[in-house]
Formats: sequence, structure tokens, C-alpha cells
Amino acid sequence: MIKVAEHSGFCFGVSRAVSAIDALIEKNEGRIYTLGSIIHNPSVTERLKKAGVRIIGSADIDPIYETAKENDPVTVVIRTHGAEKSIIEKLEELSGKNPYFKAIDCTCPFVCKIHDIVKDNSEENGLTVIFGTEDHPEVVGIKSYVRGTAVVTDDPEKLEAKLQNIPEPENGVIAVSQTTQNQSKWKLCQKILKKLYTRTRIFDTICSVTEKRQEETARLAADVDVMIVIGGKNSSNTNKLFDISKALCERTYLVETSDECGAIRIDKKTKVGITAGASTPDSIIEEVKTKMSEEIKDTEVMTGAPDQKEVEESFEKMLDETFKTLNTGDVVTGTITQISPTEIKVDLGTKVTGILSYDDITDEPGVKLDEVFKLGDQVTAYAVRVSDVDGVATLSKRKYDAKNNWQKAVAAYESGEFVEGKFIEVVRGGAICSISGVRAFVPASHTTVEEGGDMNALIGQKMLFKILEVDPARKRIKASARIPARAAARAERKAAEAKFWEEIEEGFTYEGIVRSIQPYGAFVELGAGVDGMVHTTDLSWRHISSPADVVSVGDKIKVFVKSVDKEKKRISLGYRTEETNPWTMFVSQYHEGDVITVKIVGITPFGAFGEILPGVDGLIHISQLSLKRVEKPEDVVSMGEEKEVKITGIDYDKKKVNLSIRELLEPEPVAEEPAEEQPAEEPEAPAEQPEAPAEEKPETADEE
Repeated sequence: MIKVAEHSGFCFGVSRAVSAIDALIEKNEGRIYTLGSIIHNPSVTERLKKAGVRIIGSADIDPIYETAKENDPVTVVIRTHGAEKSIIEKLEELSGKNPYFKAIDCTCPFVCKIHDIVKDNSEENGLTVIFGTEDHPEVVGIKSYVRGTAVVTDDPEKLEAKLQNIPEPENGVIAVSQTTQNQSKWKLCQKILKKLYTRTRIFDTICSVTEKRQEETARLAADVDVMIVIGGKNSSNTNKLFDISKALCERTYLVETSDECGAIRIDKKTKVGITAGASTPDSIIEEVKTKMSEEIKDTEVMTGAPDQKEVEESFEKMLDETFKTLNTGDVVTGTITQISPTEIKVDLGTKVTGILSYDDITDEPGVKLDEVFKLGDQVTAYAVRVSDVDGVATLSKRKYDAKNNWQKAVAAYESGEFVEGKFIEVVRGGAICSISGVRAFVPASHTTVEEGGDMNALIGQKMLFKILEVDPARKRIKASARIPARAAARAERKAAEAKFWEEIEEGFTYEGIVRSIQPYGAFVELGAGVDGMVHTTDLSWRHISSPADVVSVGDKIKVFVKSVDKEKKRISLGYRTEETNPWTMFVSQYHEGDVITVKIVGITPFGAFGEILPGVDGLIHISQLSLKRVEKPEDVVSMGEEKEVKITGIDYDKKKVNLSIRELLEPEPVAEEPAEEQPAEEPEAPAEQPEAPAEEKPETADEE
């Protein structure tokens, strides 16, 4: 029995990188270089080398950049492990200087996440612990983003020794792990860190696929007699799988190709488990599986011959497979037999197995294959590469769909109808959208992003597009998202406006915005692009010379519908309400006997008027201006002056108010000093007229 681990072979990051390289090779648009080996797998590296892809180091970037020109463009691919921060920044800078020099970042998204964590959380005086192999390119890249002190180790037993002389920083410690490290060892490191430091922020950065792969390998190794781990001998994640397996299954073998399996002795009773590192192509996994199956068959032939019926069935099957040939470029339909996060395997009914990688299924990032496809589903695709030796046919559903949907796009262009699509990528000068699997270029001016905005926000958005141009010879399409968006906005406004006019009635209230001011009134937008007018006389309870005395453009005001003519689409609005009537406000706030402060706003021969509220004045009669007799009111008060008064009367029917200043004044006391200052003139007065001074007081007051 042979059992292959479900999470074997290319992970998403590796599949994405290899597919990107293959796409560049297929385009044949210039020289291709990878910054270090794209993945740690000799067979893949050799295949890419034969296709013209060259491996370079960071020191080679400048010389290569100098050679990039129009007839000899250059593309540099950053491998899945990532690169140092300074190198990535340099490549980005050079890409912006020379249009014929391009850098493609194929760093695994899980690795990029660690870069962000370290960049956002490490500090100049802080401590960052990286659990990983110090000279591994992924770890070298992570370390370049660290601010402060970085400690790197892949051995939990050495971690405590490395940290014993490093005191706990003020802001604590952060810890991350290389994506392909052993999960159990990483947990040991976490315990040590928590013991040494009181404030440790631990980020679980081991790739989820790596974690599942390790867990599945452990379960499989514990259940089989022989365990085969496939992958590059310099691959970190492959070696971790080997260590896990070896601890549970003594007969564990690490191989890079099926050629190394010849020395592994098994028979039909042997239970064989197969797992593979993240940099192992499915073709090699299939080769190893086939090789081990042949070992079992050979053993069966030696230990006992099959019966006649089995021979006939086997011969019939072999004969049938012989006639079922498959060539590159063929359209094939098969049944899905296996689904992983990065690929689909298809039974084509031939002697080769169909492989659909993620990027050959869809160009929409983030799609989960097991949510779109199910085991047993039928799928149709192009055979883009067939290898009878490997027993694998590389398929492309995306190319098949693109060709079939091309005619639909052309038909939409000819009819002018809008079609649904999704933004999938931002490129120089605009963005790329997918319309039924067909890639279309959308110029920046035809996106829905305003000039200078961030077009990355469009990625993943579904919307309608209008196809502007079709180039059948070059299979290129130009589309616009802005035209359908504007058309949709117009249609939405019309629908909203129609609904508004259908529902509006007299008495409705709205919170509107003052859009313009005219000498005769103010226009207020009520919603759905509909305006109404408030006449000047309906803006205020008092006389105003201009609407601008009450409102300004842009003000939000509450208005009510006085009248509406739906045929002529005219709306008359009111702004002043009983609640804003100055007299109503006065009655609710003031009462007879209240002492208030007023502003003198009018002077007449019979008195003065004091403003209580804007729109409500009270009369201070001339007799109430002072305790003394007043000849002219202006002798006592002046315009604009503020005076404290008492409300002495309110006529609610006539809406009149009487005010008094005199009520608040106290009579001036009679001065006694003159009698005391002239005792010599009246020496006998105290004896003869003791009450004389008291009798003279009222006379003196009256005279005054």
C-alpha cells in the first residue's frame, strides 16, 4: 500500500513563484534572472536553467541593470524566500528609472507578513528573537527589517545561553519564527522566552501549510513501514519533514528524484508513506509513487503469478491507454480526483495525470479552490505541456476559459453592453481586470479612482465594464469602469429623483443644504438632486434686507414644504416656524417682574425701545426712565446702550411689553451735612425747635 500525504509538494508561495517564471519564459520578452535559486529544488532549478533563466547575486544587479535596453529588456525575480530590505528597495528604485528593467517580487506572502511584523513592532532599543537558520535567505531577509538587537537560533537548547546576558528591554521582547521551522521546537522556544522575560510578544509565523504538512507527516510516519521524503537536500522545510519522520519511522529516506528510490526494498505487504517539501513539483511526487508501485508489482510477479482474468484486464487497460494519446495543445476533459490549496489533479483517462496549478485555474487572487471545485467535478482545459516520461500533463483552465470567453467579450464590444468583471492587478498606467477570464487593460483615467488616488484599493472589486477597444491580432482589450459607473450613478439619481417626487407632500420636513442665494430667497437641496425655494419673507419673522442675513451657502437647515407642484416640479419651502417666532420664544422665557438686560434700539419723544430678543422690543416710557423728571429720553439713554430693566407689563393680545428702569432705582437719601456745618448761625435752634431739621427734610427732597 502506498499513501501520499495530502499536503505534499508545492505550497502556494512556491507554486506562485514557479508559475510567474514559467509565464515570463512563455512570453519570451527578454532575459530572466532570479535573485538566488527561486526554490531549493535541483530539478526545478535545472529545468529553468535550460529555459534560459539565470541565477544571480545582489552584486550582479548593477552590471545587469546597465545592459537593459529596448531590444534587450531584463526581468529580475525575487525568490520565494525574499531578500534583504536594502536589495528590494534598490530593485524598486531601478525599476522606476529604466522602463526596460523590471523587478518582480515573488516573496512568499507568509514571509512578507513576517517582514511587516518585525518592521512594525521592533524598536531601536528593543530585542527581536528569530527562530530560524541564521544563514538561510529567508532569515537574512527578516533580520534586515529588525530595529535594535536581533538574536537568531534554530536550537531551543542554545536559545537560553544566547539570551542570558541580555536584560529585558523597556518595551519587552518580540519573537518570530522562520516559516518552515519545526512546530514543536518553536513551542519549546516560546516557553524559554516566557521564562526569561515577563513581557514577550510571540507571533506564530510558521506557515499554516508547513504546520499541516508536518502534522500530516507525523501521523503518516507513525502508521507506515517505509517513509519517503521528497525534496531538495538543501531545503529547510524538507529537512524538517525528514527529522519528524525519522523520529517515528526508522526506515525514512530523503530523495530528490525517483532515481534514488531503486535501493529502497519493499514488497506488497509493505506500507509506504510519501511526503514532499514545499519546493517539490507534483511531477516528481508522481514519479516516486510510480517507481514504488513498480517495486510492488515486481515483487508480486516474483512471489506469485496473477490469474488469467487479471492478465486479460491488465492487458485491456494497457491497450486502451496506448490508444488514448495526449498532445500539447489538446483540449481535454477530466474528473477531479484531488484538490489542494495550490493545485488540482485530474483523471484524464490516459496514462498521464492532469495537473492544474493555482495560476492555471484562475487569475483571481484569494480564491479557495476547495470552495469552487469538488471531487468528481468535470473540468475542461488545455494541455500546455505533456510528459510521458513524468506521467504528467500540465493543464490550463484559465487559457481555455480565456479563449472561449474572448468571443463573448467581442460581442459585448460590438453591442456596447456592459459586462461584469473584477480588478485583479495594478500596472503602470492603469489596472488589469478579468472579464469572464479575459484580461483587459483599464487606463487610470477609466478607473473609478480619482487622479492621485490609490488604485490598489480596486483589487478584488467586482463591477461593470464597457469594452472600449478590441485588438484581435494581439488579443488585447481596453475597457472602462468609469463609463458604467457614471451611467449607473445617473440611473440611480434618476430613480431616486422619481421616488422623491412620488413621495413628497405638503407639510413634509427635510434637513436640506443651502445651495444658492438670490435676492428673493434661498434654494435648498432636499435630496436626490431636488431643490426647493424659501422666499425671503419665509426665512425670518423680522424684516431682512437679504436672505444672506439669515443663511449662507452650505448651511444645513430644517425646512418644511409649504406647497408643491409635481407637474412643474416646483417646491415652496418655509423656514420660520412657530417655534422660531420671537414672540413665542419671549413668552416661553420671560414673565412680568423679570429683571433683564436690553439693548436700546429706538428713541422717541415719549420714551425708548429696548430689544429683549431679535424681533421683540419693549417700551420704556419716559416716566420710567428715571426717578427724576426727564425732559428728553436721549438725556438718559443712548442708541446701542445696554440697560438693566424690569418687565412691568405684558399685553399678550397686542404683543406689547412695558419696561422700567425707574423700578430698579432707589430714592437718593437726603444729605444732613448742611445742618452740621453751620452751628454758629443757629445757636439757639436745638433748644427752641428740636424737631426743625426733621420737618425740613421732605421740603428739601421736594425741591430737589
